[in-house]
Order: sequence, then C-alpha cells, then structure tokens
Amino acid sequence: MPTFSPAYATQTPRTFQNWEVMRFDSVQHATAGDDIASGKRQDQLYWWKAPRLAWLRAALPNVEAFMLRSALSSISISVIVGILVSFVPRAVAQDKVWHIGWLDPSVPPTATTPSQNLEAFKQALNRLGYAEGRNYVLDAQFADTDQSRLPALAKELVDRGVDVIVTVGTPTVLAAKRATAKIPIVMTGSNDPVEKGLVASLAHPGGNVTGFTHTPGPEFAGKGLQLLKDAAPNISRVAILADSEGNLWEQRPQGLSSAAKDLEVTLLVHDFNGVKSETEFNSILSKGVEERADALFVYPTFVNNKYEKAIIDFALANRLPSMCQNISFVERGALLYYYTDWLELRRRAAGYVDKIFKGAKPGELPVEQPSRFEFIVNLKTAHALGLTIPLSLLDFADKVIE
Repeated sequence: MPTFSPAYATQTPRTFQNWEVMRFDSVQHATAGDDIASGKRQDQLYWWKAPRLAWLRAALPNVEAFMLRSALSSISISVIVGILVSFVPRAVAQDKVWHIGWLDPSVPPTATTPSQNLEAFKQALNRLGYAEGRNYVLDAQFADTDQSRLPALAKELVDRGVDVIVTVGTPTVLAAKRATAKIPIVMTGSNDPVEKGLVASLAHPGGNVTGFTHTPGPEFAGKGLQLLKDAAPNISRVAILADSEGNLWEQRPQGLSSAAKDLEVTLLVHDFNGVKSETEFNSILSKGVEERADALFVYPTFVNNKYEKAIIDFALANRLPSMCQNISFVERGALLYYYTDWLELRRRAAGYVDKIFKGAKPGELPVEQPSRFEFIVNLKTAHALGLTIPLSLLDFADKVIE
C-alpha cells in the first residue's frame, strides 16, 4: 500500500526525552543546597523548626502523604480513562450534521455497481466515528464522464450550502475552485495543483484547496513505458489512450516523449475526449490496428475507466501487451499496472475532511503526494500473449496474478 509524506521537509518527531519530572522534595533540597552555598545558616532555611510551629512540622508528613496519594490516584484515573478511550471510536468534530459535497466525473453508481471511490471514502469516515444520516449527509454529483457538466454540478453543491466539497480528479477540483473561494475543497487525487493555480505551494496551499495529488509529475509515465518495454521487448509502436479534457493534454503524451525516444518507441496518441458511446469508443480503438500498434498505454482517464471492458477485450483480441494505470484493468486481463492506490487516496481524504470539521483551515493543511507506487503483473495474460516476463521484473513486482 502506498505511503504518503508531506511535500515539505520532514519535521523531527516530537519526543519526551528533554522533559524533566521532579518530585517536590527534590525541588526543596535543591533550593536548600543553593542557599547554603550562598552562606545562609541551616536554621534560617528551616525556619519551621521554631517551637511555636511544632504543630505545623508534625502535620507536614501527613499533608505530604495526602498530596502523594491524591497525585497517584489522579494519575491512575487518567491512565485508566486513556486506556478505555483508546478502545472507543474517535468522536466526531461537533454535535451537528455536516453536509458533504462529492463531485465525481465517473459513471453514476447503481445498486449493483456502487462507486468504489465513494464507498472507500465513506468507510474511512465511519472509522473516524462518522455515520451517514446521523452526523453527516452526503450530496454526491456524478458527471458520467461528461466533463462539460462539472461547472454546473459544482455550482449546485455551492448553492446547497455544503460544508466541504470532496473532488475526484483534476477537472473536478478546477470546476469546484471556480465555483467557490470560501467552501473548503479536498482533492482525492489531482495532477499538478501548483501549476494549475489551485494552491500556492504543496507545503502551504493557502486559499480553500488542499488534499492529495496522484502523481509526482508528467515524467512518471516514462517509468511505466519502460516497464512495458521490459515486459515486451519487441514492441515499437505504442497506442496511447488519453483524454484531452481538463487542461492535461499538454502534459500527458509529452511526459512519455523522452522515455519513448530512449526506448526507440513510436507513440500513437488517441484522444477519447467527447466520446458518448461504446461504438464511438471502439471506432477510435480500431484505428490502433490500422496504425499497426503493437502495445497499449492506458492513462487513468474517466472515459477509459468507463470503457474498461472494451479496452481489455481489444487488447486481448489483438494480442497487445498493455500498461494501465487503474488497478481493476490488470485484475481483469490487462498485462501490467503501475500507479498509486486510487482508493487509498479517497480514504485518506476522509482524514482531511475530519480535520477541517474540527477547525483546521484547508490552506494550512499541506497537499500530500504519494511516495510509493504499486507494480502488478498479470502472468496469466502474459502466457496468453506468449510473453516470458523476466525474473528481474517479477522480483520488482508487488503482486503477480497467476
């Protein structure tokens, strides 16, 4: 599972090694010693030795004992309460019903096909002590891969007065940011929020946007292309399945260019922006055959996710090795997967929502980046394609599907 780290320098963990715990008698003795060293007489220090205060001297041991017993009792009670509390789910921020907006470009969920992204987020909220219908209500909006609908859906959430907007993907946070500069926005995965003007910096976002990115940069795709070439050394013409929507077109194919040149691979870019049906999608896919593509590189766009089965069927029917960036593809027949855990991003976003409900300002919560990425090989598909995956690649894999 990916681990995450703030995008700024790691701070030294807080320790208690410099804390000093001193008993009352230690303080007393230290004070007496200091005074003696300065020339004061012992009977001046212990003035309570005077006969008229004998009753006070007699009472002091009892007072000290009482104070000690009280202190120990308090500590014991605190320890017991702390242990008991550790077994109780964390309390929610306040005694109120929070209104959470969810903005998602994906296909709307149904009873038989729920949204994995949304379910992961809700499960994480539940672990934090929240229960839907009791202390939060969810207003989920899905664009069904039609990103032109996102601005209107974002405005609808703002008009309904949600307390926070949780976004899935870069186009959604862009739409939400244009719709409001006040309501907190939590990204569950975005691409280059600094360059897009969503945050001032990753360490200090400022404004109303925070959350998580899903990639360290456009050049990351080059590593995926190299892994594909290592698994299928004979490929030379790779069809790139991408989407020009969301101001990402300039970065995505170009992020592969350097690696493609080094690997002597030709990139065949296919844009699925605006596709409305599987027939239309398949028509564009078929152009890959006409162009003599011998491999596929599938970007994690919402259109590609919608037509996942069509892509996998096409790759297997045409015996094309494929690198995908959504884990469900490799589980259902694609050859390789190399990316971060998308559902983990959704789960971690719940923690940021919880912090905001408890008073944190989004502009002061650092935007986090994934620092580990998972590599999966579908060995069953490799055998079907007649490929022998090098042992070095299998050793590098986090998981091998057989």
